Amino acid sequence: MFTLWSLFEASLLCLNAICILNENRFLSKVGWGSTNQTTQGYGDQPTFKGQILNLIHSIRTVTRIPLIFLNIIAIFFKLLLG
Repeated sequence: MFTLWSLFEASLLCLNAICILNENRFLSKVGWGSTNQTTQGYGDQPTFKGQILNLIHSIRTVTRIPLIFLNIIAIFFKLLLG
């Protein structure tokens, strides 16, 4: 059954996956590592690859501390309600 709680859990799992993704191990093998990214100048149009890498870095930066608390809440409710 699709509920708001299952949507919360799915988004939490996706955020966890993005935050623990190791660039050297996974992204560099397909050419998407941060070392392979060329420097973008002012006024240059960002590439699709650059936008995705910036999104991954932004998610890691912004959600690191709140994700800890969201995981604690999810674990607490799973233990409490089953």
